[in-house]
Amino acid sequence: MIRAAPLLPAGERPRQAFRAGRWAEAPRTLAAEAAVAITVNGTTQAVMMASPADLEDFAIGFALTEGLVAPGEIEGVEVLAHGPGAEARLWVAEAAAARLAARRRRMAGPVGCGLCGIESIEAALRPPPVLPAGGPRMTPEDVLAAMAALPAAQALHGATRAAHAAGFWRPGQGLALLREDVGRHNALDKLAGALARRRADAGTGAVVMTSRVSIDLVQKCAAFGARLLVAAAAPTADAVALAEAAGLTLVANARGDGFDLFTHPGRVAGCASACPPVEALHHDR
Repeated sequence: MIRAAPLLPAGERPRQAFRAGRWAEAPRTLAAEAAVAITVNGTTQAVMMASPADLEDFAIGFALTEGLVAPGEIEGVEVLAHGPGAEARLWVAEAAAARLAARRRRMAGPVGCGLCGIESIEAALRPPPVLPAGGPRMTPEDVLAAMAALPAAQALHGATRAAHAAGFWRPGQGLALLREDVGRHNALDKLAGALARRRADAGTGAVVMTSRVSIDLVQKCAAFGARLLVAAAAPTADAVALAEAAGLTLVANARGDGFDLFTHPGRVAGCASACPPVEALHHDR
């Protein structure tokens, strides 16, 4: 049954808090999670746990970053609340729907046949598109300013301390967009969808995230054309290798007064070639 009332991204719950040796009873604002079914032309493609906000952006971004559709193939989107969850409905061109139907037929098979697992592994490790050269150029001060701009825009995290953020930062303009979710991948999908709905070129700025960097985040950034990714925490070794292959500039551990630049340094001023070694650096960030 469709529920008319919208889902809320956060709500208060009672708690017993222990602070400085004392107990106190006070409510706490907690982030909400909801099961979100993403359907394309009436067929379910995925069910994800997500923060129930900006779900139109989420559905569009997920479809784009997972390679389900191309930007010009999306014809419409609507979100309906269903009990404790929601359905995000995408309507796409017939050519895209036919590709997805063929994909589902390839994935259908007896349990344990092995073919479905092979298909899933190949999909998980799919090579990203190679990004064109050029794009945004940032100074080290820009990188630090981009990361410092996130907290003031993180309303959900500010209330709950439990949400990731993905922002879009343009040199000379600042933070243009930000989306939040309890899942870092979801936050990035929402940002991708928001950019697509505005017909904004992701290659003109940097994606800035509050999380670590894994392979799938690199894949998603490359899929929607982002050429520079700045993250607050460390990347995996495989994410760095994939970013190098994709032509993506990867900046990580960006917090305080420093950061680490791993790939394609030409988009960050001052380190376009190999930087000199610094013996005093420690692996403590």
